Amino acid sequence: MKNTNNDMIFGIRAILEAIHSENEIDKLFIQKGLSNPLIKELIQTAKSYKLPISQVPAEKLNRFTRKNHQGAVAFISAVKYASLDNIIDQCYQKGKEPFILILDRVTDVRNFGAIARTAECAGIDAIVIPTRGSAAVNSDAMKTSAGALNHLAVCREENLKITIDFLKNSGIQVVACTEKTDKSIYEVDFKVPSAIILGSEENGVSGEYLKMADHLGKIPMTGKIGSLNVSVSAAVAIYEAVRQKL
Repeated sequence: MKNTNNDMIFGIRAILEAIHSENEIDKLFIQKGLSNPLIKELIQTAKSYKLPISQVPAEKLNRFTRKNHQGAVAFISAVKYASLDNIIDQCYQKGKEPFILILDRVTDVRNFGAIARTAECAGIDAIVIPTRGSAAVNSDAMKTSAGALNHLAVCREENLKITIDFLKNSGIQVVACTEKTDKSIYEVDFKVPSAIILGSEENGVSGEYLKMADHLGKIPMTGKIGSLNVSVSAAVAIYEAVRQKL
């Protein structure tokens, strides 16, 4: 994970103040083995706000900063996270078919930024990311997105399995972009409310999410290299949906 110093705050009281001031915390790292009252207060507060907490060795915190971090370092998100429930409700109230993008374990900040740029241009209503195991939504992501993240809803969800169930129960078909199928992405009907799932470049979409998806679609490839960068795959899948909708 790459963060800039502008995204980072450290020290227990400073982080507590940031949380209580309703700053969006993207990542929170707490030193393993600490159990003083202030650390306990920070952990309890972070849990009450459903923030992602990683307990790490002191060496990792020291790599973030050599200053007195008191066993706690946090990174501020470049965006304010949106409620997926509200996004879906607003779409239906406006008579618009929801168009959602789900990113499963896409951890590269630049890939995330590039995907966000494409998503905003294509009229995606929201990008959904998991609380853990996702790219930092920081100033690097904002820069790579060319500012698109200022205009695009990002929803951070604790459990993507529950999220996929929610989308399906909301009348939205879930389409997983994966090479583990014989069906082309061009054979999927996108002229209905849709959510597209893309996975990590290393492992693709998680097996449990593939089983939950309504459709699987692959991007046909005839070259010798068997995979595309995830941001390119996202663009291909998103714009196939746009083509059909138009």
